[in-house]
Amino acid sequence: MAKMQKTEAFDPSVFLAKAGTGRKNLKLDAGAVVYGQGDPCDAIFYIQHGKAKITVAAASGKEAVLSILGDGDFFGEGCLTGHPLRLASVVTMAKSTIMRIDKAEMINELKQEPLLSAMFITHLLNRNSRIEEDLVDQLFNSSEKRLARTLLLLANFGKEGKPEPVLAKISQETLAEMIGTTRSRVSFFMNKFRRLGLIDYNGSIKVNSSLLSVVLNDGVSSDRKSLSGGR
Repeated sequence: MAKMQKTEAFDPSVFLAKAGTGRKNLKLDAGAVVYGQGDPCDAIFYIQHGKAKITVAAASGKEAVLSILGDGDFFGEGCLTGHPLRLASVVTMAKSTIMRIDKAEMINELKQEPLLSAMFITHLLNRNSRIEEDLVDQLFNSSEKRLARTLLLLANFGKEGKPEPVLAKISQETLAEMIGTTRSRVSFFMNKFRRLGLIDYNGSIKVNSSLLSVVLNDGVSSDRKSLSGGR
């Protein structure tokens, strides 16, 4: 009975925000390396506030951005499946507060606290769906549509809560790595989206909901008539 009372009182948001045994709050500036590819895989991380990107590098030096993470995202789950080393790197893109949870501590809490387990399972399911959607996007959509979808995802359109249309600083090189194209193509489409009023772009990027038209249709033509379905 005492254990049941503890479980009912357990608040995952408190656990994921408050330092304690096996838990440490990391306050990081933009550009900080949370962990590098090949580092020991011994902890899981939770973003309280901030942005980070997951990247992977080939032996040739070529680098790809696998995902952009934001508030409420876990990462580093590989430690729970027995990976000895990190398969990718994680670098912050803005000032971030990140909770580091030792592997043993996370396993113990997942076994004992059903509320945390449910939250974590939901995260894993959402992550799996996102990976499947990204794969379909890469296989079947044009680079223009992939860029539009990426910008909308970065701005949290379609997620619970209010969208955050003004993006943290992100380079065209990073966007190109995320969608699998060249920087010049990203620049071309960014200028096109701005000309059509789909984004405001002057150093920072403001994403307008009208950008959804690119994802829902087969790209956009150079005039506004295309936005209403015209040819």
